[in-house]
Amino acid sequence: MRQLILKMDCSLDGFVGRANGDLDWLFPDFDEEHAEWLAGRLWQAGAHVMGSAAYRGMASHWPNSTEAYAAPMNQIPKIVFSHSRLPLPWGEARTVCGDLALEISRLKREPGKPLLAHGGAGFARDLIDTGLIDEYWLIIHPVALRDGLRLFAPAGEPIRLVPVSQDTFKSGVMACVFRPA
Repeated sequence: MRQLILKMDCSLDGFVGRANGDLDWLFPDFDEEHAEWLAGRLWQAGAHVMGSAAYRGMASHWPNSTEAYAAPMNQIPKIVFSHSRLPLPWGEARTVCGDLALEISRLKREPGKPLLAHGGAGFARDLIDTGLIDEYWLIIHPVALRDGLRLFAPAGEPIRLVPVSQDTFKSGVMACVFRPA
């Protein structure tokens, strides 16, 4: 059975984007060490899983990128969750339109390497709500946004996580891996 991994960049105070979705706060913290860690992790994926908004944003960036982790972003197939069929011009990609929990369960039963899910915040929260995430890769940046889009919904039952590993880079960014308790 394939694992479902959620990879998200977060601020120290738990936000994954500004209220308007802007991610400009991420970029000052990237360094070579962080890029190498990320590239190595991305190659572990059998498919990138994302919502349609994240796909559109990434499709406009990655095909022309020369960043260290552009190759795994471009070469690994994409599975895009959308309420309607949409054009998928970026690499090998397919659209999934069904119920998120049922489709993720079906994808996890397929043979292959792990499914690596990328946000938006809404898509990530929807995945969290399915209870099907096997591992969280939280990339924590040394910045407090003080407002914005939360990864974890502010209401509901606590989600207990067990730390698996932590890497800290020269920039102060921490890559923390957790599994559900």
